[in-house]
Amino acid sequence: MSQYTILSKKLIGSWIPKRKKESHKGDYGHTLILAGSQGMSGASVLAALGALRGGSGLVTVATPKSQQPISAKHLAPDALTLSLPETPQGSFSIKAIQTILPWIEKRKITCLALGPGISRNSQTALFIKKLLFTLNKNKGLVQGIVIDADGFLALNNGKGESPLLGNISLPIIVTPHLGEMAKFCNVPKALIEKDRMAFTKKFAKLYQVICVLKGYQTLISDGQTTYLNPTGNPGMARGGSGDVLTGLIAALISQMVFTKKNIVKKELLLKAASLGVYLHGLSGDLAKKEKTEIGMIASDLAEYLPAAYKKALHD
Repeated sequence: MSQYTILSKKLIGSWIPKRKKESHKGDYGHTLILAGSQGMSGASVLAALGALRGGSGLVTVATPKSQQPISAKHLAPDALTLSLPETPQGSFSIKAIQTILPWIEKRKITCLALGPGISRNSQTALFIKKLLFTLNKNKGLVQGIVIDADGFLALNNGKGESPLLGNISLPIIVTPHLGEMAKFCNVPKALIEKDRMAFTKKFAKLYQVICVLKGYQTLISDGQTTYLNPTGNPGMARGGSGDVLTGLIAALISQMVFTKKNIVKKELLLKAASLGVYLHGLSGDLAKKEKTEIGMIASDLAEYLPAAYKKALHD
């Protein structure tokens, strides 16, 4: 049987980034969120809420040009925005590469969150692949990359494999749910469900990434060490919950890069992912008490994050 550790309040409490009295926004990183497309601009907003409430020093939301006003209208004023070249369908164009790469370098982006609501447009998929390929050639530009949803599926070659993931060495966390993992690997969901633990570990080890397999008792693995999350409830099973998690994990990476400098990169990513999953679920449990499982929505998960932090640190 696969070995794993159940996440606990005591364990994750020691991982939460601590803040010095004399500090400024630059000490807690700059998170860049690449998300949204026509009809799915809300995904960028939810990811931004996760990053803002997650504690990132700065958060910028980059969206296709036509979606920027829509996202900005619903974003908290704390977030910055960036509009990028788009396809006729209102998703990221391959031309966005020319803007985004110099911007990442100039603004000293700490962590990149990629994928929520980004669409499955073929040109957008090329943009994602070229972005990762170029970042791989310029290692050190970002300290972490969280890839979710259609961003994750864009890396599949249609045959259950990912030559790109297999040939780059970037600090990557992937966050698929069961359906996305099955589609990516071109296997039935039942095959993964048969032994989620072994499948998660195998995927993480094969592609040298941190794999977060979302669902009931979410699993987080680097291929060797695996954590099982006990928090969360069925009220979180709704559109947008994963977007909040993506932003939250990215924000934790952004902070931990500066506050936990003695930790090796892969361990940092594993802890950031595990901490994010635990707090996300705890936020859902707190929201459930007030909103009920039926009445809670994805944005409630971001709203209750401060209470989740408080409970993890003090209660």
